[in-house]
Amino acid sequence: MTARPELDFDRLYAARLQAVRARPYLATALYALHLVASRAVPTMGVDRYWRCYVSPVFVARTPVEELASVLVHEVSHLLRDHHGRSDRYARAKELSGPAERLRMNIAADAEINDDAFGDGLVQPAWVVTPATLRLREGQLMEDYLANFTLGQLTEEFAWLDCGSGADGLDRDWELGPDGADGLSEQEREAVRFRVAQGISGRCGDAPRGWRRWAEETLHPPQPWRDLLGAAIRSAAASSGACADYTYRRPARRGAALPGVVLPSLRSTPPRVCVVIDTSASVSDLELGSALLEVAAISRAVGRDKVSVLSCDAAAHIAHPICRAESIPLIGGGGTDLRAGFARAVRTGPDVVVVLTDGYTPWPDRPPCRTVIGLFRRTHTADEDNPRYFPRTPPDWARVVEIG
Repeated sequence: MTARPELDFDRLYAARLQAVRARPYLATALYALHLVASRAVPTMGVDRYWRCYVSPVFVARTPVEELASVLVHEVSHLLRDHHGRSDRYARAKELSGPAERLRMNIAADAEINDDAFGDGLVQPAWVVTPATLRLREGQLMEDYLANFTLGQLTEEFAWLDCGSGADGLDRDWELGPDGADGLSEQEREAVRFRVAQGISGRCGDAPRGWRRWAEETLHPPQPWRDLLGAAIRSAAASSGACADYTYRRPARRGAALPGVVLPSLRSTPPRVCVVIDTSASVSDLELGSALLEVAAISRAVGRDKVSVLSCDAAAHIAHPICRAESIPLIGGGGTDLRAGFARAVRTGPDVVVVLTDGYTPWPDRPPCRTVIGLFRRTHTADEDNPRYFPRTPPDWARVVEIG
């Protein structure tokens, strides 16, 4: 009877050292992994607490160079939060069961493996790549999930099991939240932040997927719709125009004054005028986003409290809200939102909301509170163009990036 091999830690440490030499920006994460021997995992697998479960047989039969690549692969699942993203995707799509989790594991592998190898890391023959799924490279796990199902292309990966760190489904062979040597949530976030800093500091050495990840980790996208709504509520509350007294409901403190009827303070929804930038630099997609924001504002304060006007170089007719999709958006010329501000102020609003790309001259401070929703831009405007205006909104407005 042949004795089962013990986990060769020396071999694993040599592989980790090679992985650090090949991907120095991942060193913090690679050394944060706690290695655990497990005969239940086919190769290596990770849980969300940064434990890496390793098959002794797999380590004994795999070259050190390939083990280094697998270690980088497993730690990539944890850095990219594949367990959390899988859970969110499963809830949003109402998915359950091990088959769907296997599909998530395959999609997560495709996200990692499209640019993980080369430059000191060998590519194992059995890994999943976007080409395996006949999909294009450079996409995220969620994109791949939307474009493939389990079938002939994936049947050879039925054995794949990278652990709950890859797909969010806890395994029987994992130690769980109360097991030894797991990282706390604060420690896990600290590791991610240190790695992102390392990538940002030497971005020329990192593949595009890692640079994208580092940028989102260091500068996470804002929940712009919530921020826009909060900015409008804050502006309306600060204007002092959204409250009045009424005798329909006596004030509670009137009980202290027998025979005296005191009015109660009643909050009323603010009147909002939305100015939509319809200049040629604003795309149809952004105009569609603007109408979605108008619909959200009307739901929050009421249709009768919202009016909308479009403005390029001139202000057009202010329309009351009936349905957001029925609002005519007129424009397509240059940009000068000063005319739009002037016309909006004449309607007597409590709050003016401006949805624009920001390339416009700005007026003096209006008499009402102002919220500016800025469409995001990934390019720089032509500063040699005489119609160019710096994208710097005034400091008297609350600014929220949209998109």
